[in-house]
Amino acid sequence: MAAVAGVTGPLPGGPGATSGSAPGRPGSTSGSAPGGPGPTSDRPVRVLIVDDDALVRAGLSMILGGVPDLLVVGEAADGTEVPAAVAACAPDVVLMDIRMPRLDGLAATEALRASPDPPEVLVLTTFDADEQVLRALRAGAGGFLLKDTPPAEIVRAVHRVAAGEATLSPVVTRRLIDHVTAQGAVGGPDPRRERALRQLAGLSDREREVAVALGQGRTNAEIATELFMSVATVKAYVSRLLVKLELNNRVQVALLVHDAGLV
Repeated sequence: MAAVAGVTGPLPGGPGATSGSAPGRPGSTSGSAPGGPGPTSDRPVRVLIVDDDALVRAGLSMILGGVPDLLVVGEAADGTEVPAAVAACAPDVVLMDIRMPRLDGLAATEALRASPDPPEVLVLTTFDADEQVLRALRAGAGGFLLKDTPPAEIVRAVHRVAAGEATLSPVVTRRLIDHVTAQGAVGGPDPRRERALRQLAGLSDREREVAVALGQGRTNAEIATELFMSVATVKAYVSRLLVKLELNNRVQVALLVHDAGLV
């Protein structure tokens, strides 16, 4: 498995290490400003790293450990270790590898996001399997990172996911759109598209505009500029969409819009 770009060094902790644990997770951080420093409290964003590659874990720990408002609270080497690590470390964000030997990151993400008050999940991938990425996002992951993502972008991604923002670059969003479109290109009825259209049918025109912008990978600030709203108003619309559509996060809204063929 490829190591994270630009980092080398000794392993800061063995597989499954849960150093720095603290009792209880804080409340939701979705009210933070897009692209801002993460949670609205004064404490740092707590990060759990899950990857079976010790070099990747070491590299990510070095990158994130050097940022004042991020704190690596533990590591796990397999999806089977995630529940115990989350309970012990109370992370805000879990960096989750997809390919692991016993329980992969897809199954671990699905189980974690189905639990009460789960942390956000940021999937690590080489992006050579669109279906795996889509499954992770549909399960409630807040986004994904390529294994060769530059360190500064990894830090931004963690902050954005902690603040409730999707982490989908325009290039990756376009690829996902193309993949979803290709899935629905086969002749005959498309049950997923029909379900998505029914689910979106109850939205107002303005809510639909915000949903489509999310499907295009826009940030809150970009949506505000494009639709002539304040960022606070955009956040209110996003929150309303999540409630109306019964979804966990904005990435799932984006995928629903893709399924409906609106982007």
